[in-house]
Amino acid sequence: MQIYLPIAEMTVNIFLILGLGGAVGLLSGLFGVGGGFLMTPLLIFIGVPPAVAVGTQSAQTVASSVSGMLAHMRRGNVDLMMGAVLTGGGFAGSAFGVWLFNELKYAGHIDLTISLGYVIFLGVVGGFMMAESLPGVLKRRPVTLALAARGPGRHMWMHGLPFKMRFRRSKLYVSAIVPLAIGALVGLLVAMMGVGGGFLMVPAMIYLLGMPTQVVIGTSLFQITFVTAGTALLQATVNQSVDAVLALLLLLTGVIGAQIGARLSAKIKGEHLRVMLAVIVLGVAIRLALDLVIPPSEIFSLGGEDGS
Repeated sequence: MQIYLPIAEMTVNIFLILGLGGAVGLLSGLFGVGGGFLMTPLLIFIGVPPAVAVGTQSAQTVASSVSGMLAHMRRGNVDLMMGAVLTGGGFAGSAFGVWLFNELKYAGHIDLTISLGYVIFLGVVGGFMMAESLPGVLKRRPVTLALAARGPGRHMWMHGLPFKMRFRRSKLYVSAIVPLAIGALVGLLVAMMGVGGGFLMVPAMIYLLGMPTQVVIGTSLFQITFVTAGTALLQATVNQSVDAVLALLLLLTGVIGAQIGARLSAKIKGEHLRVMLAVIVLGVAIRLALDLVIPPSEIFSLGGEDGS
């Protein structure tokens, strides 16, 4: 059964899209990740223009983050003041990212930028995950990153920064510059690559800001929800790159897949889960890298008005 995607300007098999949403949702629940960094490359693999894949994934991330944010707010695990600062930085970063996205699109370089960015990004993330997890599977001493070894709260260099604010829920009195910078970087990633950014924000909030772990996830979801919503709106109005039909189809089965994955995760050892995810991430990175060097059978790009 074929369905037409109006923004992507292509016809796809509806069962392929539903299956893709369910598969990434399953991986999301299984590995505890947002799934955006996998969904965007997979959409590119099936022929969706990279610009549309990024914009659509931003819209889907909003829907998938809202329920989690509300659940954590009911438990009191959201630092609203910290979330507001992170969101302010996120809006600034995403606004710049959407502007840069638009400039690259009309210059005809956005497809290459997105693909190359994912090759580097997934390669680095997958490599670190493999180095950290594989020794545990092989019964060897795990590789411990220096950042993790320091632990939260040991960030003396931050104490000298100006513009300090008191974040009562997190029991912190730190400069607003650091959370603003973290939020801006995540906002840029959301706009340029369609990822939620939680994989970056959560460790940064723990090890750089020293926030309590139980508050980190809820506050991260708070920022992600509002920043991705703003980014999706900008992508839809400025770049016309959000395909609502595609986002809805992916969301329908993604929610179901995430529930199944969450149940399965309890039956698999953590080290094996991380190695499996690392293999998937590195596999996607290699496939994207091959696509950059192997000539395509068809040349299609979402370029500017001049067709570039």
